Amino acid sequence: MRIAACIALLTAMAGAALAAEIPQAERRSGYGFMSADTKAMQDEDTDNPGMLSVLDGETLWKRKAGTADKACADCHHDARLSMKGVAAHYPAFEKALGRPVDLEGRINLCRTNHQQASPFAYESRELLALSAYVAQQSRGVPIAPGDDPELAPFVEKGHALFVQRQGQLNLACANCHDDNWDKKLAGSAITQGQPTGYPLYRLEWQALGSLQRRLRACITGIRAQAYDYGSLELVELELYLMSRARGMPVETPAVRP
Repeated sequence: MRIAACIALLTAMAGAALAAEIPQAERRSGYGFMSADTKAMQDEDTDNPGMLSVLDGETLWKRKAGTADKACADCHHDARLSMKGVAAHYPAFEKALGRPVDLEGRINLCRTNHQQASPFAYESRELLALSAYVAQQSRGVPIAPGDDPELAPFVEKGHALFVQRQGQLNLACANCHDDNWDKKLAGSAITQGQPTGYPLYRLEWQALGSLQRRLRACITGIRAQAYDYGSLELVELELYLMSRARGMPVETPAVRP
């Protein structure tokens, strides 16, 4: 019955016209939709389960790897200084590829180009931990995606994906996160889908996960074919979401239900 109710509500959402984007003054992090207990878990580092991955990431930061026998710290030194604010500017344009890359993609490029090591698998413990460690250095820094002219067409493509209806339920991201935020779906709050805390610890997953994992789960939920991890489509969608969240502080590692 719960699944049927969800489908009925989502179908009703799909029938409505897409609303305008949320005004800047009304934009809220997913943190604002959580219970007091979950907020307290995120706020206290000793209670935040995502911090265990941050500690693993700190170890990886200092560990030499690849045939170059280099660690991240050999080039970037103290991450508390060199990485502060970095995550707030990703995805960023990579000239060598002619396209944007997200933070996970940048880490893997550094591994292959500078450490001469194999890239980490998407959603692997190592990639999530190192991404969380780097992003945590930007906690509290306002999100400020790059204004490079090269990024503009990719932002537009990401926006097009955000408002594109797809799947058997004929839904767009915007149907939930622009049109119906602060309502309930099967008893759970519909948030604005702001990407402020990734990688984040999700209680449903009992693990840390990337923004791409969350996007793929949403796409699967509307019964559409999810894009592959690392695909340009997912990076474009990430880029648009970060542009949409401009000025909101980084929360990594956030905690969500």
